[in-house]
Amino acid sequence: MFKIPNRKQGYIMLLSILIIGAVGVSITVSLLLLGLDSSRSSFTLQQSLQAKSLSNTCAEQALEQVRTNTSFSGSGNVTLPTGTCTYTVTNTGGETRSVTATGTAGSIIRKTQVTISSITPQIVLHSWTEVADF
Repeated sequence: MFKIPNRKQGYIMLLSILIIGAVGVSITVSLLLLGLDSSRSSFTLQQSLQAKSLSNTCAEQALEQVRTNTSFSGSGNVTLPTGTCTYTVTNTGGETRSVTATGTAGSIIRKTQVTISSITPQIVLHSWTEVADF
């Protein structure tokens, strides 16, 4: 004979499927959000490294300016596909110079400060430091 299932068992089965589905959806959403956050962090790290590279590029450009013209004191900038950077060379007396360089990639800014202790017969660096602010 054909047996009719109990209504309680049907409700339990339906409720179990709904709970399992909700858990599955919440796990999927969590994984998607974690992936998005990881991607965002990777992009920020990439921009930070590009900004540091740009800052160092401008510091080197400033040193080249000092090498070609020992009396150079001033500023300049460099624009590359990855971002921009600016530098300033300040005469701090005698053969000492201070170079500040700022690299910007997207919204990330990194800064480098270079201190030159002598410029003749060759440039001698006293320090090359990444700084939070000048």
